[in-house]
Amino acid sequence: MSSLWADCLNHLQSKVSSTDYSTWLRPLQASFSDGELTLYAQNQFVEKWVKDNFLNEIIDLARFLSKNEALIVTTRVGIRPNEKRVEATQNTQQDPATGTFKTGINPGQHFDNFVQGRSNQLAKAVSQQVVNELGQSHCNPLSLYANTGLGKTHLLHAIGNALLKKTPDLRILYIHSERFYRDILKAINTNSQEADKLKKFYRSLDVLMIDDIQFLADKPKVQEEFLHLLNALFDQGKQVILTSNVYPKNIEGIDPLIKSRLSCGISSTIEPPELETRVAILRKKAEERGVELLEDVAYLIGQKLRTHVRELEGALNSVIAWQTVTHRPITIDMAREVLRDRFAAYEQLITIENIQRVVADHYNIKLADIKSKSRTRTIARPRQIAMALAKELTNHSLPEIGREFGGRDHTTVMHACKTIAELRDTDTSIQEDYTLLTRKLSS
Repeated sequence: MSSLWADCLNHLQSKVSSTDYSTWLRPLQASFSDGELTLYAQNQFVEKWVKDNFLNEIIDLARFLSKNEALIVTTRVGIRPNEKRVEATQNTQQDPATGTFKTGINPGQHFDNFVQGRSNQLAKAVSQQVVNELGQSHCNPLSLYANTGLGKTHLLHAIGNALLKKTPDLRILYIHSERFYRDILKAINTNSQEADKLKKFYRSLDVLMIDDIQFLADKPKVQEEFLHLLNALFDQGKQVILTSNVYPKNIEGIDPLIKSRLSCGISSTIEPPELETRVAILRKKAEERGVELLEDVAYLIGQKLRTHVRELEGALNSVIAWQTVTHRPITIDMAREVLRDRFAAYEQLITIENIQRVVADHYNIKLADIKSKSRTRTIARPRQIAMALAKELTNHSLPEIGREFGGRDHTTVMHACKTIAELRDTDTSIQEDYTLLTRKLSS
């Protein structure tokens, strides 16, 4: 633990309640480097709670104790890299030209603890393919795209850990696009010697992984350097792996030349997990924290919350936090009580009417057309997609869905869902539309 964070905890213990201290602050891990204190939370819910309720006080306290008014305090979801583990797993290297660097790989995220389901099996498969066929042109670059909280970053770290286990001396860097942007901009705005040093560093890598490249949109100077870097790495047969929140070609504000480069490799999306996967994720996360989560409780949460993994983790964390405070067992009744507001908010967000409106807007048709008797293909296909989305994203029965679509029979809804499921496997445009609509409805 960082000695600065240990000092902070000593002061915080006397300022906050014992429950807040033991539930939210004491479990945080910390690292301190280059004037930046990083706090690691076990999941997004804890991170958000700490940021909303304690971060300002922590910043003031850390700056006072360190006598450094410029000190930065950041929060992350994950595990603080253990020093010995970092040396072995994160591949800290000393290079005469580029200096010491750490890979940025989270040693706790592997393929083994990535819960696989229909929604993410292809993304996991192509990620493993890259490990086995590193740098091959048919899988370079690898682009993973999905909404927030569906496992893109986990797969990046899993790839990195698998590669380092296979080839410990491999020069790998995982970096978020925001940090990449700051590095490049700093080099551009300083002297040419610094810029050359940074170029040498990035071009010396065997594997470059950049998370959330949509952050580079509308930043032409940085994009220009990024394009030069991509060309240099590809020319050397070095592997590039990227993630984004949408299909790379659909990112607005990105240079067409970059989009063209990214389209040469392989890409895969991750969709919101289906019920069985949601249940498996909940039970796996609970097991990792030493908590028994009964299957019926996991099914309740999984049925009510359908969009992304972080939402599930947040719900699970709320239940576990309540258990910690009240010492009550986690039951269905307890979960319903604790998550009542969360369930209600989700049901208000994703309704059949909202789905119909979003689909109609996407296909530029009238809302009335969705509910009409028209069998014109330009209307019938969007209607089928809306029905499939209603079945996947709401708790309504097939007859209830049918009634909202102009009084149709439940067998019509069943046929629509089957048709769209088949088309998603064979028609890339349908698959892309379905994924995009799911993201719009879940955001």
